[in-house]
Amino acid sequence: MWKQKLCLNCSKSFPLSVPEQLRLYKRIGFDGVFFPWSKDDPIDEWKSVADEVGLTVQSIHAPFNKIDALWRDDEERANLALDEQLACIHTCQELGVPIMVSHAFIGFRDHTPTEIGLKRFEIMVNEAAKCGVKIAFENTEGEEYLAALMEHFKGNGTVGFCWDTGHEMCYNHSQDMLSLYGDRLFATHINDNLGIRDFGGEIIYTDDLHLLPFDGIGDWDDVAARLDRENFSDFMTFELKIASQKGRIDNVIYENMPFELWVAEAFKRACRVAAKRKQYRKG
Repeated sequence: MWKQKLCLNCSKSFPLSVPEQLRLYKRIGFDGVFFPWSKDDPIDEWKSVADEVGLTVQSIHAPFNKIDALWRDDEERANLALDEQLACIHTCQELGVPIMVSHAFIGFRDHTPTEIGLKRFEIMVNEAAKCGVKIAFENTEGEEYLAALMEHFKGNGTVGFCWDTGHEMCYNHSQDMLSLYGDRLFATHINDNLGIRDFGGEIIYTDDLHLLPFDGIGDWDDVAARLDRENFSDFMTFELKIASQKGRIDNVIYENMPFELWVAEAFKRACRVAAKRKQYRKG
């Protein structure tokens, strides 16, 4: 889009292979992509296809299913989690991808960051600095852990923030996360959501929907205004899902769309969000 680059996530859960997704994204109009990381995935091949069709790989998303182990006493599991993060950093370095997106925590019951956790994250950050890779920590559940990392690495140019707009609406009770970390904004994961479904306020992982913008409760004028407040000028990166969360049907309309039409609709919505930023600047 004119004066605004737009990026969309790839996913192995989508009905086309990742190389086919890349070719379609370019044809629809996206400028960039980001990949999930797994030791079994041919990310180097995906990167070659992205280069071939002219898509920038904006970031690689590190695994997060074990990330809570970095804060705990279980050395064996913590080492497995750390090895995954380091391997993802090395993949970014090898492929020339500038940013690794990482979660600070996974889970809802624990709320106490630990010194041993900070030391393990120091290993990650130090290795990333050696490799010339930046780490963008994302707002998810476990805000205390994100806060601890952002404070611990304050002033460290390797560490920044990835703002997930949909996570903010559920995991973060719609508080303005950019007011906390916007001065270190490295990346975005833009998506819509329906907030916290439980009347009593209990948050669970199925509250995280990753809807197309304008399909949920998001205030997209506010999103545009806040991005401009932080003078963010990099890729506007969208992280969207087709499948509904377990036990829910919120995304079923996407599941019933041909994939090409879903990507085309995602591009239209991305353009609408970007256009709001232009309108805000004029105002």
